[in-house]
Amino acid sequence: MPVTILAIESSCDETSASVCVDGAILSNFIANQTVHETFGGVVPELASRAHMQNIVPVVDTALQKAFPEIPTSAERLQKLDAIAFTQAPGLIGSLLVGAQFAKSLALSLQKPLIAVHHMQAHVLANLIPEHRPSFPFLCLTVSGGHTQIVLANSPTNLQIIGETIDDAAGEAFDKSAKLLGLPYPGGPLIDKYAKEGNPLAFKFAEPQIPELNFSFSGLKTSILYFLQKQEPGFIEANLNDLCASVQHAIVTILIKKLQKAVVQTGVKQVCIAGGVSANSGLRNALVEADKKYKWEPFVPPFEYCTDNAGMIAITAYYQYLAGQFTSLDASPSARAVWA
Repeated sequence: MPVTILAIESSCDETSASVCVDGAILSNFIANQTVHETFGGVVPELASRAHMQNIVPVVDTALQKAFPEIPTSAERLQKLDAIAFTQAPGLIGSLLVGAQFAKSLALSLQKPLIAVHHMQAHVLANLIPEHRPSFPFLCLTVSGGHTQIVLANSPTNLQIIGETIDDAAGEAFDKSAKLLGLPYPGGPLIDKYAKEGNPLAFKFAEPQIPELNFSFSGLKTSILYFLQKQEPGFIEANLNDLCASVQHAIVTILIKKLQKAVVQTGVKQVCIAGGVSANSGLRNALVEADKKYKWEPFVPPFEYCTDNAGMIAITAYYQYLAGQFTSLDASPSARAVWA
């Protein structure tokens, strides 16, 4: 019998629902929140309120897209074998909305409940496309709040072998964009302008952190001090080159650590995941590293890079097969440790 899972993702400011059947994603619907652009960042209270408004229509749309041949929502819900939700990490108010909705649905349908770790789901998003890695593989997970190198031994055996000791790569992109006067979210804008600039125009400090860990606070400080020394109008006159140089500095740090991980582990199947994996500079650097080091790279489609329920669904599918269910008293956590 096929295993059909409804997954809900609400860790930050995207409300998303996905339906997965035997590991195949039938739908992956996302409602974005534009209200945060005014404030230059995600406002937790506004995010949780928007989730409450969005979650019912988002789930209903995901079910409709997955089962267009079934006429009613009640009949579509009967197709489900389990309900999955993001338990951690994330904004606690946002997580609560998704968790409570998933629990209520699971209880009313008498279906098992699956709690998913958001960062593990980013790694397993690489298992969604047809062209996917086999185990073991390495995954560089880069987002606004996390930067990690993960050794994936199986869908339920993921080991962090390197992570940031302070700021994340995504935060470095966004904070650098703010220093350059770019609006929120600034990371994609740096990527956009970098395509027209010279990545070697300006050089910034590269933190020397031992082993496989990362640090981006020193790089941000280096960019800040460099810009403070410049004359008025410098940023506007050199915006493309500045964006290209900032992106080059961040991507270089990421790729160097990834290469070190490949040498240490001997694993040459290399994946990227997380919101920053949509960055064209990082994607291009992975292709070049493949040519230079003979890696076998894997990059998930753009829709599975940023926060989405498809990655929650594929992770929940493997947890279902492993019998990893949770109880109705499971609590979401803003900073859950890696399981």
